[in-house]
Amino acid sequence: MKMAAVIMIFAAILAQAQRAAADTVLITGANTGIGLEFAREYAAKSWTVIATHHRPTTPTELVDLAAKYKNVRVEKMDVSRKGVPIDIVINNAGVYAGTPAAQDFGTFDYSLFDTIMAVNVRGPLMVMEAFVDNVKASHQKKFVSISSTVGSLTQPFPGSGAVFYRTSKAALNKEMQVLADVLKPDGVSIFMIHPGQVRTDRLTSLSPGITTSKAYMDPAESVGQMIPTIQRLTIAESGHFVRYDGEPLAF
Repeated sequence: MKMAAVIMIFAAILAQAQRAAADTVLITGANTGIGLEFAREYAAKSWTVIATHHRPTTPTELVDLAAKYKNVRVEKMDVSRKGVPIDIVINNAGVYAGTPAAQDFGTFDYSLFDTIMAVNVRGPLMVMEAFVDNVKASHQKKFVSISSTVGSLTQPFPGSGAVFYRTSKAALNKEMQVLADVLKPDGVSIFMIHPGQVRTDRLTSLSPGITTSKAYMDPAESVGQMIPTIQRLTIAESGHFVRYDGEPLAF
């Protein structure tokens, strides 16, 4: 191989490595479950990771992650660094909360409804408004919201419970679909992703039987498929609702 060709190949590899090192992802709710796994896997890929949480003190899981990877920055969710490019913002933070009866018709706990809607619907809007300039300044320009098929209006989910949670995911999908049109002229893409049935700590505490159920997967299996899906999605698909593996889903 001629020296000129070798130099060109080396330059291309170097440029790719430099760009990859500059890629930045901000993850809300990064201290547990799917959010923590996103932080781990992006950190291992040498991305700059801004892992956020809402706890009074920094969770041990994030302290350990930041100690392992120098490219991880842990923040309480009260930051907006103007001018710092953020390639991908992942709205992962969400809440189910309460006892099952609190979301059943006849025994509704409306204070829980307000909490779920504030975190799952209003929260992502606030994050997007706070960081939209950072995302516009980046290379990839992507907002991703972790949603769920339980919020689909056209694909009924078995059972009659979790009314508040299901409603919040339907509202999340609609607001993101609308904002996709709002931000598309700026080159910003918005996607909603169903992570599959995942054995999070919270879900396992509610249903211990899923620990051995083959219908569920661990966070690493889900996130391991979501990351390449997020990477593949383009602005042509902005506003779409997809499965962890990129399969289109009905609203």
